[in-house]
Amino acid sequence: MQISFSIKTDGQALYEFTDDVAAWVEGQGDGLLTLLVQHTSASLLIQENADPDVQHDLLAYFARLVPPSDAPQMAYLRHVMEGPDDMPAHIKAAVLPVSLSIPVFRGRMRLGTWQGIYLFEHRDAPHVRQIAAHFRPD
Repeated sequence: MQISFSIKTDGQALYEFTDDVAAWVEGQGDGLLTLLVQHTSASLLIQENADPDVQHDLLAYFARLVPPSDAPQMAYLRHVMEGPDDMPAHIKAAVLPVSLSIPVFRGRMRLGTWQGIYLFEHRDAPHVRQIAAHFRPD
């Protein structure tokens, strides 16, 4: 069983879509859920969804780790034609997960109490991101 989720973004941020996925797997029984972001400048994360400071700190950390390509320390980059956020977005997507596997038991994802599923948008401009989802029953 497969579906795609469309996530509208407004620039670099974490966008939670746990409830959408939970509604889709509800009643599906036991199995394995696989999610894949179909873009090279965004990632998927399972992360805390209780304290918004976690999202803020993750954004700040990755902004320091991989600054825009027009920052002096990034002068070695060659892929710069699509803007100063593009190549750093590809780097972030290369080091962060682009797919997730989540066990499903009795139609519910086996996420921890404070865990949510997030699209991590790495570009500055708004996008509509596609997440391919596949549920394989046991």
